[in-house]
Amino acid sequence: MNKIPAKVLAELNRQFNQELSAAHSYRALSLWCDDQNFKGFARYFARQAGEEQEHAAKITAHLIDRGVLPEMAAIPAPRREFKSLLEAAQHAQAMELDNTKGIHAVYEAALAAKDYPAHVFMQWFVNEQVEEEAWCLEMVERVQGATCAGSLSDLDRHIERYLEDGKKEED
Repeated sequence: MNKIPAKVLAELNRQFNQELSAAHSYRALSLWCDDQNFKGFARYFARQAGEEQEHAAKITAHLIDRGVLPEMAAIPAPRREFKSLLEAAQHAQAMELDNTKGIHAVYEAALAAKDYPAHVFMQWFVNEQVEEEAWCLEMVERVQGATCAGSLSDLDRHIERYLEDGKKEED
């Protein structure tokens, strides 16, 4: 069994909890959108919450495969109130930018420690964040471009298709 260097293990555990926190935050965004009658955004953010849970599960599997039980930390309550859909979209974008920083920290720790299993494992996450940042940017730009109630309503109806089509093109 490969022993995980202490710095890498600390970063993996931190990122594991960051993924769970992101899932919690996306669920809160979904609930806010649902309450504001942005049903399309609510569904999309709910799906993002599920993706973040899957990312945490990937880290869990990596740790357990290497003989380590992940350390679960307390997850702070997520932000629940937003002044507008644009503010909610920008919040999601900021979360993804923070998540990229966290993933890069794990990757850098693995590289520095010559922890090759973690290094290779984290490459998937690095690539995933390129996609996540791209869809967040597109989402923010689309919300900014929806300048009247009708266009915002149309965007809400089609947001899942717009953002999913972008993800499929990158696969």
